[in-house]
Amino acid sequence: MSSSHDIIRNPPKALTFDVFGTVVNWRKTVTYTLIHSAAAKISSSSRSAELAPNVRYRLSDLTDTDWADFAQEWRNSYKHFTKSFIPGESEWRDIDTHHHLSLLELLKKWNLEGLYSDDEAEDLSLIWHFLDPWSDSSRGIRMLGTRFVTSTLSNGNQELLKDLDKHGDLGFKKLQSGADFKAYKPHPNVYLGAAMAMGLEPGEVAMVAAHLNDLKAARACGFKTIYVERKDEEDWKADSEDYTNAKSWVDMWVTAEEDGFAEIARRFGIQ
Repeated sequence: MSSSHDIIRNPPKALTFDVFGTVVNWRKTVTYTLIHSAAAKISSSSRSAELAPNVRYRLSDLTDTDWADFAQEWRNSYKHFTKSFIPGESEWRDIDTHHHLSLLELLKKWNLEGLYSDDEAEDLSLIWHFLDPWSDSSRGIRMLGTRFVTSTLSNGNQELLKDLDKHGDLGFKKLQSGADFKAYKPHPNVYLGAAMAMGLEPGEVAMVAAHLNDLKAARACGFKTIYVERKDEEDWKADSEDYTNAKSWVDMWVTAEEDGFAEIARRFGIQ
């Protein structure tokens, strides 16, 4: 594993944070909401009676584990959408729109079409605005904000990021979205655009993320990199060559047993 000595000796001026999975625990909030919104449909006799028999039967057959799988598929659709988006070629769609449309597609795929009215489905798709943060997020971001410019660098749109910042009392100094640059991570335009918007060179910025593919793309643009392990968030397998190699180029690595963003602050000497 690479030493964090250089990033400590030559610290960045700004920290940009991935949000979904790194700052907020999307899986816990989304899964909980899916389970309880579905339960509300069958716990009320009047609501249950409004459902088609096949939907009512299907709904009663689903377990909490099934809803966790549904949440993961929803998240995976987001990953596919952002990675396949080509600036200047793909039709622009913000993340709120994607979350809504992908929810409708998933409900159809899972034989749950008609479970929610149009308005209910749209409201449910906005759960991504109200994801609960990891326990260290607010505290750690505020600690780091005493020394660094702290900014989101997320594919989430501005309205979503504003709601997450408020909901989680995160205290970011700046909110930056891929939408600001009409691109999505891992496209270079997002990282380079963010550095430019802060009036900094890429080497004066460190990307903080729980996803090594995000950090790899940021590093290719000249960013420093800080990896924070979060439960179930890493796509790269721990025994893969890419994961092993990452330990040689990540500038700071915070393990799951450590205190997340507060540990980053501690390493920079912030109490």
